[in-house]
Amino acid sequence: MAKLLFFLCQVVGISLSGVMAPGPVTATTIVMGARNRYAGVLIAVGHGIVEFPVMILIVLGMGTVLKSELSQVIIGLAGGGFLLVMAVQMFAGLKSVDTQAAKPARGAPVMAGVILSAGNPYFLVWWATVGLSLATTARGLGIWAFVVFAVVHWLCDLVWLAALSWASFKGSVLLGPRSLRIVLTICASALVGFGLYFVYNAVGLIGSS
Repeated sequence: MAKLLFFLCQVVGISLSGVMAPGPVTATTIVMGARNRYAGVLIAVGHGIVEFPVMILIVLGMGTVLKSELSQVIIGLAGGGFLLVMAVQMFAGLKSVDTQAAKPARGAPVMAGVILSAGNPYFLVWWATVGLSLATTARGLGIWAFVVFAVVHWLCDLVWLAALSWASFKGSVLLGPRSLRIVLTICASALVGFGLYFVYNAVGLIGSS
């Protein structure tokens, strides 16, 4: 039991360091959270839809596939393209920002969580390296240890994204439409940067092969 508890403390520390790092999911949670305080929870659900199967698959040997250049190119191009499309939509909606009336569809944050996870090459590479090490250790402690590890890791995502969207929602109410547009513009610009970076790296892999 003591060994499992020590391992779970490591999982929490490593998981939080990953989920709290600025990235596409963070920017999207802030944008969607400005209109829906529960957006972070729904994005975490979408993230989990991708993440739980990935945890199982890498233990079964899929880690090497995720690290392959072909996988990284496909994921990078698809993920980068999605981020650019999302950024364009955000910019297009800036003129009609109304945090009280403009509520997104319930399914939109869940789908965003799914696509942002599956289309993020660094998320998948993380699971093929650091995540694989943690999952393998958990599996070595027993099947129930692996289940607890998977749930604890996802709960770190859930708690952080829920807190982030709640803070964004409260902040949007206090800031007002003008200040909110500035925040959303920054987030949309960040998504453009991440999208171009994903595409650039994918194209670079094609050129080097």
